[in-house]
Amino acid sequence: MATFGDIGVAAAFNIISSLIFLIAFAFLRLQPFNDRVYFPKWYLKGLRSSPSHSGSFVNKFVNLDWRSYIRFLNWIPDALKMPEPELIDHAGLDSAVYLRIYLLGLKIFVPMTLLAWAIIVPVNWTNKTLAQLSKGEAGLTYSSIDKLSISNVPFGSPRFWTHVVMVYVFTFWTCYALMKEYEKIAVMRLHFLASEKRRPDQFTVLVRNVPPDPDESVTECVEHFFLVNHPNYYLTHQVVINANKLAQLVEEKKKKQNWLDYYQLKYSRNRGKRPMTKTGFLGLCGDKVDGINYQTAEIERLTKEIAEERKRVKTDPKCIMPAAFVSFKTRWGAAVCAQTQQSRNPTVWLTEWAAEPRDVFWANLAIPYVSITIRKLIAAVAFFFLTFFFMIPVSAVQSLANIESIEKQLPFLTSVVEQPFIKAFIQGVLPGLALKIFLIVLPTILMMMAKFEGFLSISALERRAAFRYYLFNFVNVFLVSIIAGSALSQLDTFLKQSPKQIPETIGVAIPMKATFFITYVMVDGWAGIAGEILRLKPLIFFHLKNFFLVKTEKDRVEAMDPGSIGFNTGEPQIQLYFLLGLVYAVVTPVFLPFILVFFALAYVVFRHQIINVYNQEYESAAAFWPDVHARIIYALIFSQIMLMGLMGTKGIYEAPPVLIVLPVLTICFHLYCKGRYQPAFVRYPLQEAMMKDTLERTREPNLNLKGYLQQAYVHPIFKNEEDDEDEGFNMKLDDSATVPTKRLQSRKTTPIPSKFSGGSSPALPEHDHEGSLS
Repeated sequence: MATFGDIGVAAAFNIISSLIFLIAFAFLRLQPFNDRVYFPKWYLKGLRSSPSHSGSFVNKFVNLDWRSYIRFLNWIPDALKMPEPELIDHAGLDSAVYLRIYLLGLKIFVPMTLLAWAIIVPVNWTNKTLAQLSKGEAGLTYSSIDKLSISNVPFGSPRFWTHVVMVYVFTFWTCYALMKEYEKIAVMRLHFLASEKRRPDQFTVLVRNVPPDPDESVTECVEHFFLVNHPNYYLTHQVVINANKLAQLVEEKKKKQNWLDYYQLKYSRNRGKRPMTKTGFLGLCGDKVDGINYQTAEIERLTKEIAEERKRVKTDPKCIMPAAFVSFKTRWGAAVCAQTQQSRNPTVWLTEWAAEPRDVFWANLAIPYVSITIRKLIAAVAFFFLTFFFMIPVSAVQSLANIESIEKQLPFLTSVVEQPFIKAFIQGVLPGLALKIFLIVLPTILMMMAKFEGFLSISALERRAAFRYYLFNFVNVFLVSIIAGSALSQLDTFLKQSPKQIPETIGVAIPMKATFFITYVMVDGWAGIAGEILRLKPLIFFHLKNFFLVKTEKDRVEAMDPGSIGFNTGEPQIQLYFLLGLVYAVVTPVFLPFILVFFALAYVVFRHQIINVYNQEYESAAAFWPDVHARIIYALIFSQIMLMGLMGTKGIYEAPPVLIVLPVLTICFHLYCKGRYQPAFVRYPLQEAMMKDTLERTREPNLNLKGYLQQAYVHPIFKNEEDDEDEGFNMKLDDSATVPTKRLQSRKTTPIPSKFSGGSSPALPEHDHEGSLS
């Protein structure tokens, strides 16, 4: 078992690593040639110019101002200076609310830590239970850290009622902090939606599963339906097309162009030798040819293929999907459409709020709606097997954390692992580091699963991947670590004991796994967060691109990699720390200070990154907060249930009936918050929509809204093209407006109910209309 000395070595190792990262960052950020790496957000906003463009030759690369090195830690107060309203204007509500998750962690765990160390730690420390068990027949292995845990309290001791009382205190405090935060963020969201600038998604609804009509195209069918059923508010629409192959060709051409730029730049520096390349996989095999000529020929080939594919996409009816972005004249009209059922058949004309244009994941719009359920089932099965098979490496990692068990199973390694430094490194650093390495590829796999499921926005993809990452952490990082590290490590002990003693030993062993999680938090939450601010990978890639590919200022801007918050990886990491903190707050309070260091350090680092680096890909107005709230609630309930089971093994049989009230109260609290605050995150109040529409009409009575929305949801692959001639109708609609359609029954003089809308259409002239493509 890891001792205070082992944890001290691990802490020293991770603190030194963190300091190296932070000092390296503080030095590198001052150098002019790194300015675009550490301040890309200001360049993208056009508010910063490169310091390497002025001054002497040396000053363009190295900062010679010695006073700036004295103030090298000024980035910390600078990151904390910006007020929250200014931060919202600068980076968006998503970024500001994401930072509040770290603040919430501090609000919850700072009082918990103070109370736990003042009350629970003395109760646990002043016992000799573990020492007696280690000398008895059980031969239980433990460390000095475990003496601070609940495992050191004697079986059946009335001291356990201290833990029962404290779990009530911690639960009420956590719920209070969660409620106040939920209330605050709900108000922030509504205020943000009311005060933010006009955006296309405020007026636009995504319509899916448009039913086929033999007499009308998709665009005509959509227009007819909304002119009939939303005659006073429908404005325009963009049908969805399948341009995935075209997008792939354009992306391939872009890569070829980068290679051509590289070879041309290389040749310009050495005119005596033409650059060569191989035509095989990744340029590693195949015939050796002239690099410039080969890439030029490839670009010409792709240009022709792109032109042909572009023409096919525009003319082939099979490329048009049964979906469309429908825009309305008012936010009120869009809200009514997005939040109501459109047809008597609930499986067609499905409407939802359209994501903002930069949030749309265009590739998934081509997935047929009928296949979504099957895709989700396949992804769920794949995730189950991924989680199951990942238990093998996680269990192997846990064996590193128990050096006594290693010596029992592999006695020939005793002389090696008993070396003080090696022992401390194996127990204090290696388990957390190994687990961190195993988890590196996981976010990519989970994001691929989310894309396969067919989610239509980047924000939805990230929330889905984050949910799966949270489940994976809960099962593999938490549960499997406890089972593999505690129960299995004591397997020999269990076999030698009488059945009556086994539950007691399990109750003692489970809290003792806190030492592993302490090392994991230090590796992942201390050194990992400090490594985030260094941005080593973007730093290297920027300078490689700058040297080999950059020719113009536009190329230099594209070479910057500001990145984003990464909700799909960051939020599950935070939730794991909430889970660990809530579980071990009563069981092993020594764990809490390590959690506090993580929340404090992460808050400062990510605030700096959000202000200076990250360029958020989308803005969802904190739509993710209900998920954050719910997962903390789940962690709280799990911690209560675990303590109930633990108390049952400690001989306090009156405690579980007292504790069973807590999960019930917590669930009731969650349902209250869900009913009181969650509607602000899933529905847009009609009152707010009408107020915003009224203000806008007053301030901008001559606003050309159709011109503003006409090209908003055009597929990005067509954005650089010349705008096609607008074939849309410009008729002023009123109660007697006619609806252009090819439907035969609508040409009769007697109004007949629409086949799909359930409305009626008056006698209509023959009129063909083609909607624009997205």
